[in-house]
Amino acid sequence: MGFTGVGSAAYLPGMADTAGRTVLIRLAGEISIKSRTTRTAFIRRLRRNLEDALSSVGGGATLEAGWDRLYVRDASDEVLAVLPRVFGISSFSPVERETAAALPSIVDAGEAVFSSGLGGKTFAVRARRAGEHSFSSRDVQVDLGARLLPYSAGVDLDDPQVTVRVEVRNERAYLFGDRIRGAGGLPLGTEGRAMSLISGGYDSAVSSWLMLKRGIALDYVFCNLGGDAYERAVVQVTKVLADEWSWGQRPRLHVVDFGKPLDALRASARESYWQVVLKRLMYRAANLVARERKAEAIITGEAVGQVSSQTLTNLRAIEPASELPVFRPLLGFDKDEIIERAQRIGTAGLSEQVKEYCAIAPGRPVTAATVAAVDREDARLDPAVVETAVAERKVLDLRALTPADLVAPYLFTSEIPDGAVVLDCRPEPQFRAWHVQGAEHRDEWELLRGFGRLDKGRRYVVVCAHGIQSAHIAEKMQQSGYEAYSFRGGAAGVRRWMEAARG
Repeated sequence: MGFTGVGSAAYLPGMADTAGRTVLIRLAGEISIKSRTTRTAFIRRLRRNLEDALSSVGGGATLEAGWDRLYVRDASDEVLAVLPRVFGISSFSPVERETAAALPSIVDAGEAVFSSGLGGKTFAVRARRAGEHSFSSRDVQVDLGARLLPYSAGVDLDDPQVTVRVEVRNERAYLFGDRIRGAGGLPLGTEGRAMSLISGGYDSAVSSWLMLKRGIALDYVFCNLGGDAYERAVVQVTKVLADEWSWGQRPRLHVVDFGKPLDALRASARESYWQVVLKRLMYRAANLVARERKAEAIITGEAVGQVSSQTLTNLRAIEPASELPVFRPLLGFDKDEIIERAQRIGTAGLSEQVKEYCAIAPGRPVTAATVAAVDREDARLDPAVVETAVAERKVLDLRALTPADLVAPYLFTSEIPDGAVVLDCRPEPQFRAWHVQGAEHRDEWELLRGFGRLDKGRRYVVVCAHGIQSAHIAEKMQQSGYEAYSFRGGAAGVRRWMEAARG
């Protein structure tokens, strides 16, 4: 039994049933070194966050808070799965046996719990003690070790196959083997609120997580450049951060339609400056939302040199657009490090499907812009275009969204956008009788199996007889990173739309 890693429930299958057991929780090291007043406040916040996490998994688990340790009573496997995602926890251990803080009781309990698992294995006893007792930690190690020795292959203090652990806390003693790593960091909400610019890709999700780990509660601003399918992908990524890592908080996603700001940018600024000015507009949008939400900083996923707008010189030229401090947790990360962290967090699979929409400059974007030059390009735009977009934004309570909310609003269309490819899945006789000009006939089954060969750079509208099969196909395509929609109402809906358009 060893020290198990963070962010996964992989340790659960090897454990005995944990229902009804106690879990001993250790505070993150930074909490322990705070002043008494600050530590009390941090523990209070951690307890609130833990209660939120426990309520999310149901069951009858309860929480007891002390000065050095917290205890979850009546813990289930579901409790063990959620604890590694609560910031402020250094590690935790499912307790095998709890007994009175008396040396004979501890030794008897240790023999009862651990003797059967020591056959042919080396072991060591590690003991810690807090409070006034008639025995020392060494006494526990020596006496319990002597009791267990006949059941084992011997003591190995350097690299034991089994580690028996005992914590004596005042009047009670806790015996356990596993010591499972927690998320560390500071309890979420202890360090104020910030506004994170989220794009759905690896970078912005990881940068947000790093700030959550430092105790900063987040709301998110998404400047949408790609329509409903893009919005859905970003909502899914951000919901992972909200549902899995934001205990004690109700983060909001502020969806800002950036179509008109982008049009104004293209009409006013020089092409080579589009990227840097676009980032300024996004900073400005985040600041406007932050002002309403009383946030104290802006968080971005920028890393030095990753794209043209993220050279050190360009970052300097972009920053004046923000009234608030801009924090960039990933400045020194390379892409492999970011993806590895996204895999641990649980956002990598979703972020992999998100298309890149921010690369708007078709030519050679400026890589060494000066503040003065960007100021001149920025000044060509009317500030009201961003202010209006922010005022008209959509606000989503991420933790309140249901699976249906993540599908239905983004799956259907009631029009065929210019340039979209229409995939008609009706039986061939119906297709021959009537179809949208330019539509491609595709067998429903073959399309479902083979859409991966389609160009991801195109937009697709799937049509079937009644809008049922096409919805299933469009959903699968969206999940694979395609911008695809089902026409609402099927072929009859398409006919009605065409008639209305003509007349």
